[in-house]
Amino acid sequence: MNIEEVITSSVRNAVQALYGADVPENQIQLQKTKKEFEGHLTLVVFPFLRLSRQKPEETAEAIGAWLLANEPAIEKYNVIKGFLNLSIASAYWVKLLNVIQSDAQYGIIPSDESSPLVMIEYSSPNTNKPLHLGHVRNNLLGWALSNVIKANGNRVVRTNIVNDRGIHICKSMLAWLKWGDNVTPATAGKKGDHLIGDFYVLFDKHYREEVKQLAAQYQQQGMEEEEATEKAKQEAPLIREAHEMLVKWEQGDAEVRGLWKQMNDWVYAGFDETYKALGVGFDKIYYESDTYLVGKAQVEKGLEQGLFVRHDDGSVWADLRNEGLDEKLLLRKDGTSVYMTQDIGTAKLRFEDFPIDKMVYVVGNEQNYHFQVLSILLDRLGFKWGKDLVHFSYGMVELPNGKMKSREGTVVDADDLIAEMIATARQTSEELGKFQDMTDSEKDEIARIVGMGALKYFLLKVDARKNMMFNPAESIDFNGNTGPFIQYTYARIRSVLRKAAEENFLVPDVLSEEVEVNAKEQDLIQHMADFAAVIRQAGQDYSPSAIANYCYDLVKEYNQFYHDYSILRESDVAKKQLRLLLSANVAKIIRNGMNLLGIEVPERM
Repeated sequence: MNIEEVITSSVRNAVQALYGADVPENQIQLQKTKKEFEGHLTLVVFPFLRLSRQKPEETAEAIGAWLLANEPAIEKYNVIKGFLNLSIASAYWVKLLNVIQSDAQYGIIPSDESSPLVMIEYSSPNTNKPLHLGHVRNNLLGWALSNVIKANGNRVVRTNIVNDRGIHICKSMLAWLKWGDNVTPATAGKKGDHLIGDFYVLFDKHYREEVKQLAAQYQQQGMEEEEATEKAKQEAPLIREAHEMLVKWEQGDAEVRGLWKQMNDWVYAGFDETYKALGVGFDKIYYESDTYLVGKAQVEKGLEQGLFVRHDDGSVWADLRNEGLDEKLLLRKDGTSVYMTQDIGTAKLRFEDFPIDKMVYVVGNEQNYHFQVLSILLDRLGFKWGKDLVHFSYGMVELPNGKMKSREGTVVDADDLIAEMIATARQTSEELGKFQDMTDSEKDEIARIVGMGALKYFLLKVDARKNMMFNPAESIDFNGNTGPFIQYTYARIRSVLRKAAEENFLVPDVLSEEVEVNAKEQDLIQHMADFAAVIRQAGQDYSPSAIANYCYDLVKEYNQFYHDYSILRESDVAKKQLRLLLSANVAKIIRNGMNLLGIEVPERM
């Protein structure tokens, strides 16, 4: 129980004793005391005036006197108008520090087989191109969110749905057949996802040229430019061939299916490399090629049950007008499925595979309407978590110059971004002299940890719902609200602890409650104790950014303490023990907090 919970409980007891009323916790307003006043926590007494029938100052004085007499954690108090400022006893801070020290996973709630099961979907790539900057934010948010939800006592299943079928896949396949000359990732010296992405771009290049030529012919025949272009897009030989290939795929043609499997395997190997570099993974991967027929069957079943309607042209729709929405297409007139159908099928398979209590989809905010509709449809079809599914909707991310080194010239390639971040981290660390007495392999590892930490922290510290600008140079800064700043503070603390050990001065497991704790040390303990509450709130709000910004604030608080007070040179043994224990636990919470974000912290920098 942190100090806020202790005081809240005691205030409830005080109000009961003084005024004979049982007040709910949400009526007790506690906040950290403003810097200009004496105290640690401030109680707002205005909600109790109807019970006390006294002036604010008198009510605050009465509650303060009761707390001083009955709550050992309270050392003294003062009243400023309708605010009761409470000072916490030094012994309580030592007691709280001992509690934090005794728990290696302080603030994290373990789960067991009876814990709720939360499934989290993220990544959702297409197999016709490599991952890009948008995927990077998606994967990092999904991984961090799953860690936060797990830290709140839930079981978590991380899942991915791969879009491995459709016309876009056939475009890459057709281009490889026409211009690939049997090239493979091995013979090209390229990751498989990049190789296939190149052929997707190549298809588009040839297709646009065909459209241009055809449109010109149609215009010569008297068509208007817009009509000629639209007709050319439909009639171009390449797109017709791609559609023919898609039909063959749907029919299970052995040759087309064989090529499809081979090229997808190349892409998956490439994806796996990128996922490993990002430090993310999945417990279960689903594929659209397996789920779309299941979804189609679910829709047809719903049609039989009167949940959906068939139009005259044979297409199937969901009528959502009673929910304030419109009609939603579920099956085209030729019987083929749409993305909504696929998501219904995927949901059914997942529900059969796992006893899901809550489903969270990590998908960009351009799909807000899609998930609003999906929730209604899944609920209609009888999925118990359908109505309460969570769309973790996040904003877009851009770079200051619109793009970084990119193979396609239009998007920021994830692998390029990762390599650039690591290279920048190495260069910056060299320039700042942080690589002294390190081997080349140690430098490589530190550059990787710092570069990836910079990338992850910068993308995760921003409220996920907002669009954001990612500035690679700014993210590597060793000062300010950045990953490297937090990592460097952790490494500094670890260095202090190593030096103490070299002097045979070990960090104690328990401190005597007689030790005096100064104001700055009290602030630091209070801030560490808040970690548990921050994890709870981050879980309730689906907000990894709350963890990121908590870590930054804790590091700022520690660095001020480190600047103001000696640790290793402190002559008073009790004070030295206190400060080493403080330092060790700040490091522990930094490590645990950053781990929730998927960010590593180095032992030295």
